[in-house]
Amino acid sequence: MRENARVTADYKGDYQELVDEISELLGAPATLENRDFELIAFGAYDSEGELDASALDPVRTRSILTRRSTAAVRRWFEGFGITQATGPVRIPPTPEAGVYRGRICLPVRHRGVVLGYVWLLDDDPGPTDQQLTAAMQVTARIGALLADEAQHGADLSRELRAVLTAERGWQGDMAVAELRTALGSRADGVHTVVCVAPWPTADPDDAPSVRAVPHATALCTLPWGATGQSLAVLVRLRSPEVRTAALAAASRLLKEVPAQAPSRQPARDGAPVAAGLGEPRTGLADLGTVWREASAAARAALAEPRLGPVAEWSRIGPYRLLTSLSPQTARDPAVAPLLSPVHRELARTAEVYLDCAGQAGRTAAELGIHRQTLYYRLSRVEQLTGLDLDDGEDRLLLHMALKGARL
Repeated sequence: MRENARVTADYKGDYQELVDEISELLGAPATLENRDFELIAFGAYDSEGELDASALDPVRTRSILTRRSTAAVRRWFEGFGITQATGPVRIPPTPEAGVYRGRICLPVRHRGVVLGYVWLLDDDPGPTDQQLTAAMQVTARIGALLADEAQHGADLSRELRAVLTAERGWQGDMAVAELRTALGSRADGVHTVVCVAPWPTADPDDAPSVRAVPHATALCTLPWGATGQSLAVLVRLRSPEVRTAALAAASRLLKEVPAQAPSRQPARDGAPVAAGLGEPRTGLADLGTVWREASAAARAALAEPRLGPVAEWSRIGPYRLLTSLSPQTARDPAVAPLLSPVHRELARTAEVYLDCAGQAGRTAAELGIHRQTLYYRLSRVEQLTGLDLDDGEDRLLLHMALKGARL
């Protein structure tokens, strides 16, 4: 697999060297961002050995500190035609936009496709045409490197998807072997999988890059329900007990959802989005199981908001069992009448009552109703379902059916 085993960290040093080379050529600090305006490298060159504080206008400061720019900043800069440009583009200062000093943008292209941008401040008199030509030659090398990294990411995405969807047996073993080869030394150690669902789109171009997700090793989109999509992220951990890296990746991705596919934004449209974490395993052989756990945890967080927005498989309680059942199995004919929209309040009363272990006082306080009202509602539940709330098995059936209905 030639350089398939190459990791993102390996590219980082190469990018830094190339950006430093441009900074030296032009005698000014340069920054490299990908086409999504995510910071890749920053060359802090200054002829006097100290970066001028005036260079750090709000846009530049945010880009360096947060390693990304806002959507508004991206649209503003793209308005100057940088996505189509094949040579340097000068952008004037615009204080009202937070751009106190002019910029020179050097588009980074590979085979005609823009993959990123090198940015530098435009001074007076600024770099000469000869200097800019030399810098553009360096951007061509950066473009080849970005293309190589993108291809590597696409390979990892394909191989991760194959592992998570393969059937048990020789197909699964082959998929794991391919992913192990692609990851190289990163295949060893402890891994978990993060599931973010629903994800707005199955288009790989709309998925975040591995570089943009902290601690991510690989990611891919997978089907979610009948027509939806989810995002799967492979995360390597220091140990099974320390899950900080996975939680950080999940939190970042939940923030990313509104920025994906503007016409299909679950978070902005008010639909819930959640993340789930599977139990960590050593190696890659059990990733399929970890993915099913992560998916189940995300389903549980969507069904029970108190578990989210990031839910761990080990902490979703009865949903570990319920999510393993088919939707048809989780439904029970005795409970069906109670699940009618007209009986929503009765269903909620029954669920809270059972959550409170059948303690009337706690239930009434939780619902903010009088005990006599509670008793009346519970009698109506028994009439509708034919279940006896004094019978342990009937109570168990009702409780599980009500929880299952959330899924």
